[in-house]
Amino acid sequence: MIRWWISSLQFVELFVSSLVHLIYGFYIFSTAVAGDLSQALSDLIFKPNLASGLKREDSERSTNVDDLPPIVLVHGIFGFGKGRLGGLSYFAGAEKKDDRVLVPDLGSLTSIYDRARELFYYLKGGQVDYGEEHSKACGHSRFGRVYEKGHYPEWDEDHPIHFVGHSAGAQVVRVLQQMLADKAFRGYENTSPSWVLSITSLSGAFNGTTRTYLDGMQPEDGKSLKPVSLLQLCRIGVILYDWFDVQWLKEYYNFGFDHFNMSRKKIGIWGLVSCLMGKSGPFASGDWILPDLTIQGSIRLNSHINTFPDTYYFSYATKRTRKVMGVTVPSGLFGIHPLLFLRVLQMSQWTFPPDVPPPYKGYRDNDWWDNDGALNTISMTHPRLPAEHPSHFVVKDSECQPLQPGIWYYKIVEGDHILFIVNRERAGVQFDLIYDSIFERCRKHAFRKTPTLPNQMHQ
Repeated sequence: MIRWWISSLQFVELFVSSLVHLIYGFYIFSTAVAGDLSQALSDLIFKPNLASGLKREDSERSTNVDDLPPIVLVHGIFGFGKGRLGGLSYFAGAEKKDDRVLVPDLGSLTSIYDRARELFYYLKGGQVDYGEEHSKACGHSRFGRVYEKGHYPEWDEDHPIHFVGHSAGAQVVRVLQQMLADKAFRGYENTSPSWVLSITSLSGAFNGTTRTYLDGMQPEDGKSLKPVSLLQLCRIGVILYDWFDVQWLKEYYNFGFDHFNMSRKKIGIWGLVSCLMGKSGPFASGDWILPDLTIQGSIRLNSHINTFPDTYYFSYATKRTRKVMGVTVPSGLFGIHPLLFLRVLQMSQWTFPPDVPPPYKGYRDNDWWDNDGALNTISMTHPRLPAEHPSHFVVKDSECQPLQPGIWYYKIVEGDHILFIVNRERAGVQFDLIYDSIFERCRKHAFRKTPTLPNQMHQ
């Protein structure tokens, strides 16, 4: 009997572990991350000095480190923060470039709203409060993880923060800044958008992506799932993962749905059936990240988010397509992750079904064909929908001297969606160029109380 129980437990652990890798290997923006994860983990184990290649001038920055505003790196969908996946770095060690960088671990599939709430309490400390109204509407617990000590408890208008968001992480930061403006956190009546000094977006998901429809979101409403799709596979896998609730696996990697209480210890077999049938859980209420990443979902979010006059904004939009005789195609076989090549091709040919109303007035398919395998390039430049936010396309760096707050400066960068995360070696010299410019801008060109001089800006 004991042997049978041990064998059964091993089978469950093996099944759940395999499930994680299946989801990682099969689905959306992390489709190609699976391949890079294995390489990066190998580097982590067998090349411990790899990270030493990142430039660190400790002697020059050792003084007054505590006076520097923190730079917070916010991961995207299926991402992870410090301490997950055996210590692997989502940002491929970029956090080692500066002495005051934070890498929070937020829900990897939870909604933009929930992640923004989690980010606030990660920084200020205390128990995550998702809000009474929202929690009731979405069918989950009001309170979540407890941070006994915040990672930057002094955070306020006099101690603002730089944020760098990859993919959906950029939208999380924008929602958080709006929450600060709306004084949406109980017990914190003095919050304001000025708590955010700068926002830098790296392949940011501002206006949604047509990839969501390819993977299973219904283009009719941008909320519901197609009956047969990769997203259905993801949904079932995540429900089973949380239901089995294998503790060491949850510590290794967590999708972030603990506040939905889907563990077998709490809901039993009938609760599992209810979740799988779509009657309860995050996928039933729509309180997960994919509805936020459709074009319609992004419009719903953006209709309540402002660009603020005292915050500096900069974005890098990635692209792996080009036009050949008027046709948008992937920009060559090389330079695109093998597992993303098909997605680049599919997105470059996507058209909204003719019998479905377009997501907004003036929508044109060809505007959305340039992409990086996960997001459309038009979506990554700056917030456009439902209203255009102030922006400036940067061709030459001299054009933004000095950097002005309240304007989205953006560059188009040749690269796929995961070029600048997980596997540093694949990006090569571009990795250092991108992150050096981001960190330099944060440290030298985005201090609200210290004006930027024209001759300072060179990146």
